[in-house]
Amino acid sequence: MSDTNFKFSNSVIGLPLFFVLFLWIIYWLQIRFDFDFYRFGIYPRDFIGLRGVFFSPFIHENLDHLYNNSIPLVILLAAMQFFYPKQTFGVISYGIIFSGLITWVVGRENFHIGASGLIYVLVSFIFFKGIQTKYYRLVALSLTVILLYGGMIWYVFPDVDQSISWEGHLAGLITGFVLTLFYKAPEYAKPIVYDWQRPDFDPSLDPFMKHFDENGNFVTFSHEDEEGQIQYFSSSHPVNYIVIKKADQEEEADQ
Repeated sequence: MSDTNFKFSNSVIGLPLFFVLFLWIIYWLQIRFDFDFYRFGIYPRDFIGLRGVFFSPFIHENLDHLYNNSIPLVILLAAMQFFYPKQTFGVISYGIIFSGLITWVVGRENFHIGASGLIYVLVSFIFFKGIQTKYYRLVALSLTVILLYGGMIWYVFPDVDQSISWEGHLAGLITGFVLTLFYKAPEYAKPIVYDWQRPDFDPSLDPFMKHFDENGNFVTFSHEDEEGQIQYFSSSHPVNYIVIKKADQEEEADQ
């Protein structure tokens, strides 16, 4: 493949900034007009609580909660839009929906809010998809994400911090991995150049590979017909031979 698949565009900066700015506007409306947005969070196993699947990522408890989610969102969304532009909106949309549904099923009976579930979706998708493609730049991206946010893995366990929605984190981690299996990235696959690279290649049918034995040694063999006779090639064109005696050649040379 060619590195021309990675193209910088305004959306690489615009998408994460717009998304985070939208979160800050919602938080400003919440504190400015004293709106109670918490009830729009995910409330597990309650039908009304299902609306939180769509609204909870945009609601935050306080300024620290919003700030801690904003920086990772800017970095991860920019990385997604640059390296996986065809998959970005699908990962965001389905990531929010399915991680929210899993949280609704397995979560504690309390309101679950915040964009941390989406952050776990993005971290999981970028890491596992980079490893799956085996392309060196995407593998390097996966290792960079783990270096920056690898410590987040501890917050998918219930005993680490009961004040956070570890269920939402776990749901995001699972959802991100599942989305890597659903969203393919053929543009990053190595192109097939030779016949022997094809998955349906059969060495026993290849004329060149027949010249090698089971140990990899080159062997020669004669082409034989069905009766075991060696085949010879003959030409249908007449061949005229001119025979010149050596003595005649010497006389011509002396003259």
